Amino acid sequence: MTNHEVLPLLDQVADSVSQVIAHARPELAGADPVVRRSEHADFQSNAALALAKRASTKPAELAEALTAGLTDDHGPITRVEISGPGFLNITVPDQLIWSHLAARLASSRLGIGTPNTGQRTVIDYSAPNIAKEMHVGHLRTTIIGDSLARVLGFLGADVIRQNHLGDWGTQFGMLIQYLDEHPEATWHHDELEPGTSAVSALDELYRAARGLFDADPEFADRSRNRVVALQSGDPATVERWREIVAESEKAFRDIYDRLGVLLTPENSVGESFYNHVLADVIDELTEVGIAVESDSALVIFSEEVNGPDGNPAPLMVRKRDGGYGYDTTDLATIRYRIHDLEADHLLYVTDSRQALHFQMIFEAARRAGWLTDDIEAAHVPYGTVLGPDGRPFKTRAGGTVRLMDLLDDATARARAVVHDKNPDLPADQLDQIAEQAGIGAVKYADLSNSRIKDYIFDVDRMVSFNGNTGVYLQYAHARIRSILRKAGDPDVAIDSTIELHPAERALALELDAYGTALADVSASLEPHKLCGYLYDLARDFTNFYEACHVLNAEGPVRSNRLALCQLTARTLQHGLDLLGINAPERM
Repeated sequence: MTNHEVLPLLDQVADSVSQVIAHARPELAGADPVVRRSEHADFQSNAALALAKRASTKPAELAEALTAGLTDDHGPITRVEISGPGFLNITVPDQLIWSHLAARLASSRLGIGTPNTGQRTVIDYSAPNIAKEMHVGHLRTTIIGDSLARVLGFLGADVIRQNHLGDWGTQFGMLIQYLDEHPEATWHHDELEPGTSAVSALDELYRAARGLFDADPEFADRSRNRVVALQSGDPATVERWREIVAESEKAFRDIYDRLGVLLTPENSVGESFYNHVLADVIDELTEVGIAVESDSALVIFSEEVNGPDGNPAPLMVRKRDGGYGYDTTDLATIRYRIHDLEADHLLYVTDSRQALHFQMIFEAARRAGWLTDDIEAAHVPYGTVLGPDGRPFKTRAGGTVRLMDLLDDATARARAVVHDKNPDLPADQLDQIAEQAGIGAVKYADLSNSRIKDYIFDVDRMVSFNGNTGVYLQYAHARIRSILRKAGDPDVAIDSTIELHPAERALALELDAYGTALADVSASLEPHKLCGYLYDLARDFTNFYEACHVLNAEGPVRSNRLALCQLTARTLQHGLDLLGINAPERM
């Protein structure tokens, strides 16, 4: 296979329209040709309507001039018709569509280029807290961040994944002191009952430590001393802290492996990593004059954001007691990613409620001289996962939903649905498919919604074979693979002289738009646009298969249609993989 880039037909048509605009009206050179897919033709250009006023003419007259130029042009256009007040309905040759299909089928990358080459992108996502259960609140950051890492990496970016673990702070002094005073407590992975994770046990022990801290002043004093011991590097305290971190990371790994996300232990860079540089960060911020004393603390007063009292909002870079908080660590983090990792693109995939915090962090980094015009930093916010009642998703008892419990529930529901669809599946295959379908259903339900919006977690809808669901797309892929197996998985050749059936045409043009969809995800950081593309592709395939015989067709027509099946299956599988979702061969 080759890895040659295939320029989408939409881009070729847009280039032709742009050239004709510049030739017919030089004063409009460089204007947007406003080309898009259309139900009335292969493509439609609204340039005449958009540019008529600037050209001091009527849309219909400009449309006539552009049509004449496009008809005379020897580019990728067969026919142009004027519709309504000046829309240009554009048709491209069948032979060109078939040749594009053949080139994409022959390409190991489906003809997609690498426009992000040369870009070093750090993506901050997931970020659970050590000794705490991963819960539903970690779902969106983990899934969205992972998909963006996959898409941007496929498009050529050098992606550096960063898992900013909450592994430092006063709570660890409290927990370590409690563990030392209660040696009978079991919390190591190999000591626990099957199905119980170390973080679940540690979470319970922390709750006990917190209760004792609040009730027993002497224990509270011992815990505070243990915090000092940890921060000063006391060997015994640091060793116990490292045990807690290691056991927690094992539990996180179980969830990451099950979710199929790309995060590895090498991507974990916790708050503790920056502890030794915080004083240097403070010195640098003070030297440039943006960190100032205020009520015995050191703060950076924003020039962009005011607090509720109308005064500039502060970032707390050093507390009154000399300690550091999230603001200081996040400033050290952005400094490290720019100076040490040499990133030119920084993405923080966190809850939308942190938008103001990151606005102030980015502002401070610019004023410190770290974040320059050559470096882009963006907060990638997302909405909340809601329960059926439209409120933030909770257990029936009102507690936080454990992420592992949520995945277990989705997999169990998917198993029942897949069994109803295919009751003859052997148990081991059913279990494997149920896991892929259940996990895929959860991920797709999240990613198919606009990132910034809240969405309702409805497992029954997620695992449905109907509608815009991950299971529907997985089943579409499995169905096409079944067709190809029945055909003997042949090597196919495309005869570009054969006239396209309308359903073939619609499917081929959708396949040609895959790269455009990925570029849109890269630009907008919105994975739901890839989900929407894959859903449209699956529907176009269904329409094609219902309208066109494949296995019963003959000669070159059969070969061309099998080529459409092959490219659709590959594109669905590849697109699902960029979402972090498996594409089973059978369902």
